[in-house]
Amino acid sequence: MGSGQTETGERPHRDAHWPTTLASLAVGAAFFALWFWLLPSWLGFRVDTFGATRWRWIAAVPSVLGFAVALRCIWDFGWTGHGTPAPIAPPQKLVVVGFYRYVRNPMYVGFFVGWLGLWVVFGRANRTALTVALVAVVGVALFVQLYEEPTLRKMFGAEYEEYCRNVRRWLPRLRAWSK
Repeated sequence: MGSGQTETGERPHRDAHWPTTLASLAVGAAFFALWFWLLPSWLGFRVDTFGATRWRWIAAVPSVLGFAVALRCIWDFGWTGHGTPAPIAPPQKLVVVGFYRYVRNPMYVGFFVGWLGLWVVFGRANRTALTVALVAVVGVALFVQLYEEPTLRKMFGAEYEEYCRNVRRWLPRLRAWSK
């Protein structure tokens, strides 16, 4: 099959991508909203830049880049995978485009870098926030290993196995992987 062709040899209509892409973006927006509006106040984060040293603002660069990576991954789930990041509506195709060619979990890595940058910018990380962050990182790692990866192996079989052999879980490759 040529690139972008269906099993019958026809090219899918571009409009077929929009429903799942919009659903993926909606799920992504809900996830961003949860983390940006609910959790920061609960963890003691307050946007108070008075007294913050100027050098902290340099951390806005990795923060913006990290969140941009996560947003692009959400887009790829809908456009390429025809699904969402939510387990109840997962991608129907293995997503191995964009940042997924460098690391298997770029969405999680992007969120981690984004939040780390925000913590530096606002200088508000406290013991409770750091403890919750550590628990969240361990929880995500366990979720990936115990749920996501076995589920993807069942859904995509040998294709996913080959992907796992060539792309690391958390540390990006220097050059993009291609089949």
